[in-house]
Amino acid sequence: MAYELKQSLKLSQSLVMTPQLQLAIKLLQMSRLDLIETVRDEMEQNPVLDDGTTTVDEGPQPEAEPEVTDAGMVEWQNYLAEGGDYGPGSGNFVNRSNDDYDVFRNIASAEDGLQEYLLWQLKMTEITPGDKALAEFIIGNIDDDGYLRVIERDALDDAAYEAAVVKEISRCASESEEKVLEALALIHGFDPPGSGARTARECLLIQARLLPERSEVAEEIITHHLKAFAARNIKSIARALSVSEEEVRVAARLITSALNPTPGSGFGGTAPRHIVPDVYISKVGDEYVITLNDDGMPKLKISRQYREMLSGESEVKGQDKSYLQERVRSAMWLIKSLHQRQRTIYRVVECIVDFQREFLDKGLKYMRPLVLKDVAAILSVHESTVSRVTSNKYVDTPRGLFELKYFFSSSIPGEDGGDITSEYIKLKIRGIIENEDSAKPLSDQDIVLCLSRSGIKVARRTVAKYREALGFASSSRRKACF
Repeated sequence: MAYELKQSLKLSQSLVMTPQLQLAIKLLQMSRLDLIETVRDEMEQNPVLDDGTTTVDEGPQPEAEPEVTDAGMVEWQNYLAEGGDYGPGSGNFVNRSNDDYDVFRNIASAEDGLQEYLLWQLKMTEITPGDKALAEFIIGNIDDDGYLRVIERDALDDAAYEAAVVKEISRCASESEEKVLEALALIHGFDPPGSGARTARECLLIQARLLPERSEVAEEIITHHLKAFAARNIKSIARALSVSEEEVRVAARLITSALNPTPGSGFGGTAPRHIVPDVYISKVGDEYVITLNDDGMPKLKISRQYREMLSGESEVKGQDKSYLQERVRSAMWLIKSLHQRQRTIYRVVECIVDFQREFLDKGLKYMRPLVLKDVAAILSVHESTVSRVTSNKYVDTPRGLFELKYFFSSSIPGEDGGDITSEYIKLKIRGIIENEDSAKPLSDQDIVLCLSRSGIKVARRTVAKYREALGFASSSRRKACF
C-alpha cells in the first residue's frame, strides 16, 4: 500500500472565542463578591488600571468607560457551550493600648467557637502543665457538633470505637491511656454537657447523668437500646427492660426534651454570612425601579499617566511600549466586559419584573411560570446567557430577598384554567405539614387530597418530591410516639 501527500481545500465554519469574549463570559457568571475580588486582583497586576484613588495630580480627564451598545449582546448568543514591645516587664506603659489589658476581653463571647469556649474553661482549671497540654490536644480534635474526632469509625461498634479513640490519643500525645481517660473525664464536665464525647451514646449518657433527677430507664435506653429508640420501637424496649410502655414513653420524652445529641450546635461557631444583593427593586408610585448595587466595586479607568507615556511625544519605545499597549488593551477588555455584565443583568431583571409584576404586587400565589427560554427570546440572547446571569446573584424586592433563579419555575394547570407554579405548591405543602397533628401525620396521599380541595391537582409522587425538597420526612418518621 502506497502513501502519498497532497493538498486539498476545505470550507468549514467554526466558533472561535476571542480572549475578550472569554473574559466577558467568565465575569458574567461570577457572584458579586467573586467579581470584586477579581477586579481588585486585576488592578494589582495591571498598572494602567486606576480606580481614582491615586494621589498623583492628573488633572481633569474623562473616564475611559466606553458606551456599551446592544450590538455587543450578539456575541453572547454565539457561545452555546459553555511596632513596639509592650509585653509584661517592658516598662513602657505610656503607649500601651487599653484593649491589651482589658480583663473583659478574656471572657468567651457568644461569637467564639466551641473549642475557644472549652479552652477558656480549661484555663480556669488548676491542673499540671502536662495534663493541660493533653487536654488542649483533645479539645483541638473536637468538631463543631461537640464530638471528639481523631480516627474514622468504619464498622466499629460504640465500645470498640471509644477504646480505639483513647489508644490513638495515647499514641499521638505520648501519654498513658489512664491519663487520656482522666483528661476526657475533665472535659466531659465542661459546659456544654456532652462536649468531647466519642459517640452519641456517650454524649447522651453524660448529659443524662447530670440531670437533677436521674432516670434509670432513660440511662438504660441510652446504654443498650439507642437503635430501638431511634426507630421508636416502644414495645420492644419495654419488653427488654421489663417495664411498662408508659414508663418507656416518660423516659423517651425526657431524652428528647432534656438531652442534646449535638451539644456544640448553636454555640458560637462561624459568624453568619450576610447576603448582599446584586440588584435592588423598589416601588416608586405604581412603577418598580431597578437599581444595580455598585457598592465596593472600583470605578475603573485608564490611568492618564500611562496614556501620556503611550502618546507620540513619549520616549517609551520598543518592548516597553509594546508591554504598555498590551496592558491597556487588557484593561479596556475588562472595563468593557464589566459594563456589558451590568447591562445584561439589568436587562434580565427588567424582563423578570415585567413577567412577575403580579407576584411583586400580590404575593406568591400570583407568580407566573417562567423559564430561561422565555427571557432569552425577549432579549434575543441564548439561554446560557440568562442562566449565567441568574447564577449566584440575589435581588432585594418589596417581597423579600430572593435568588434570581427563584423567579424561574415550572407549573401545572389549575382547575380555573390558570397555571400554578411549583413554588406555590411547595408553600401549600409546607403549611399543611406544619399544621398537621404530630400524633397522626398526613401521608403523601392525604396531602394530595388536601391540595385537591384547594383546587390543586398533583400526583402523589409529585407531593413526595416536593416534600423531600422542603426537608420533611415521611409520615412514619414525622409521627410523635412519645
